[in-house]
Amino acid sequence: MFFNMSTLTLVVVLFVIVGGTAAIGVAIGHVLRDRPGAKPETIGVVQGTLLGLVGLLLAFGLTMAVGRYEARRGLVVAESNAIGTTYLRAQLLAEPERTTSLSLLEMYGDETVDLAQQVPDSEAFDADAARIEELQRDLWGAAGDAVTADPVGTAPRLYLETLNDMIDAHTDRITSLRNRVPTPVILLQLAGSALALGVLSVYLTMLGRGLVTSLAAGAVVILILFISFDLDRPQRGFITVPPAPLVAVRASMDQPPAADGP
Repeated sequence: MFFNMSTLTLVVVLFVIVGGTAAIGVAIGHVLRDRPGAKPETIGVVQGTLLGLVGLLLAFGLTMAVGRYEARRGLVVAESNAIGTTYLRAQLLAEPERTTSLSLLEMYGDETVDLAQQVPDSEAFDADAARIEELQRDLWGAAGDAVTADPVGTAPRLYLETLNDMIDAHTDRITSLRNRVPTPVILLQLAGSALALGVLSVYLTMLGRGLVTSLAAGAVVILILFISFDLDRPQRGFITVPPAPLVAVRASMDQPPAADGP
């Protein structure tokens, strides 16, 4: 749900939910403060407990989002290394598989760079993923022809091994882009934060320090929630997974091959 929102929409939703709850808490606090016999200490105990639980929830959700973000960055590097190694070993194949494989790998590099700049599960993303799968089949077919032409040769077998690693690395990266923090965890973070901030606003208002302090607390909570959600939205928000390793390995393919074929 939150993954498909634009950045502006996400900020507005967080502001309305969390900020609205804080405003309601300030209003309730004014009503309770004017009542004789109001005891803010009781509400203080409740809000202290809620804030502690929400702090754990926010830390848990942020840890999950950061872990997924770092995994995605690592898998980009792993895939770029696999593509680079496959391209180097393809240079050792005999013709015509050598030229065919090098050309296919250049197109493969273009598609992986383009895929890295698309929003996961969008139409453009799915189209790039489909083209990459077609190129994988073509590359595997050319590798099979190379092994058939030289069944005891070392180069085709080494190339086949790294080609398999390259395909596996791509599958891992696609999976990581679709592996996001579960929606129930996100909703629990949001609902818990809003509730805790509302109770805090009630308590602070009853003590005569409601508006400014509540706004400051709300801003901090909204910022933490936004960063946690944004980390889990590759290529959609402010915090994106950089495709620099894939761009670099594709640029290296524009240089003349380092090795001649047999």
